[in-house]
Amino acid sequence: MSAALAETSAGQDSWLAAFAARERRLANDCPRWLHGLKRTALARFAELGFPTTRVEEWKYTNLAPLARTVFAPAAYFPHAAPQSPCWVETLGGVVVRTLNGAPVTAAGERRFTIGSLRTAWQQTPELVERHLGRYAAFDRHAFLALNTAFFDDGVLIRIADGAVLDEPLVLVHYLSPYDEAPPASHVRTLVLAGRNSQAGIVEAWTGPDGRLYLANSVTEAVLGEGAVLDYVRLQLEGDQAYHFSALHVHQGRASSLAVHTVLLGGRLTRAEIGAVLAGEGASTALNGLYVARAEQHMDNFTTLDHAQPHSTSVELYKGILDDRSSGVFHGRIIVRPEGQKTDAVQRNKNLLLSRDATINTKPQLEIYADDVRCTHGATVGQVDADAIFYLRSRGVGYRDARRLLTLAFAQEITERINPPMLRERLNAELLARLDATQGGVP
Repeated sequence: MSAALAETSAGQDSWLAAFAARERRLANDCPRWLHGLKRTALARFAELGFPTTRVEEWKYTNLAPLARTVFAPAAYFPHAAPQSPCWVETLGGVVVRTLNGAPVTAAGERRFTIGSLRTAWQQTPELVERHLGRYAAFDRHAFLALNTAFFDDGVLIRIADGAVLDEPLVLVHYLSPYDEAPPASHVRTLVLAGRNSQAGIVEAWTGPDGRLYLANSVTEAVLGEGAVLDYVRLQLEGDQAYHFSALHVHQGRASSLAVHTVLLGGRLTRAEIGAVLAGEGASTALNGLYVARAEQHMDNFTTLDHAQPHSTSVELYKGILDDRSSGVFHGRIIVRPEGQKTDAVQRNKNLLLSRDATINTKPQLEIYADDVRCTHGATVGQVDADAIFYLRSRGVGYRDARRLLTLAFAQEITERINPPMLRERLNAELLARLDATQGGVP
């Protein structure tokens, strides 16, 4: 065995040993069905191992450094309070924090509840068993399997039938300070949106700069018939973080889902979204913005599965890459034989601000029905030279012109995000990044 393979094996073996060390506690803390699910997930992780670039879905994302690193499961603190609140908490709405995946606070009223997933599986085990692990399948995904095996707690969001929420539900995930081995936090969220409900959720991940850690998050969401859900996902991790997040959604008849993903932080990020349009007339909109600099790597993987007729989807992902950063977009639209009258559009646009920045893009259609309208495409380019010339001819400096055009490119995504305060803050964050690095532009 080569030294590299031995190191990778050691990283994987450390997870198996960590699970064995907590087996007795799991047997006491978890109901039998959940303990069995965790054991099955760990066994699947042991079989899969960490994916390599030989796997098509991970072709452009090299996980070898992560696979060689020995992480320690982050400590379980069910009632501890995180330090230094993230700016997302100041934007209004109902705020709930987690620390290392465990809820620090809870909220609820007649129309909704946000609380501990652990409490839910103790008090309403039938409800949690019916949904947990049913949509984010870990049979082909090592990080989903790892999350399922190791989460200690999580967040359950329930939105009542017919509820209309005027304020967003804000969920902010924190990591506790640490001094020894780099920690791994496994965050689990379950969202149940009742029939004809309307709600907005903002989910954000944050962590310290200059510290190595792993954030591995899985969210499952179920939309009842006629439910409307607007979901904003913000990756604001520290600059040395490995971040893996997966959102898997099951949509009922005539339900409507909009997901807005913004990736700003992290050393290496993989953000996955999968939606099954399982009810007739369901609709989905996916909007994504990834802004990378220095040597950041950001990988976006999306799957929209049109399983029933008369469903629609619109997908627009935009990337802005500077310095020596790299990005990936891999989007799949699947139309099942039952998915007649599907209308789907998928677009990926990328702006390279540096000669050393790279992007790999692969929009993909898999159509098994004959009465559909589906289009897809991708573009890669630099800031429009004619537009810069036009602005400079009207007295705008080169750097400011480039900055304004880059921000305008991003705002096609940010202008779709609510609430307005969040949209304004994201635009300010983007401006700060553009001011800090402009691909060597003086």
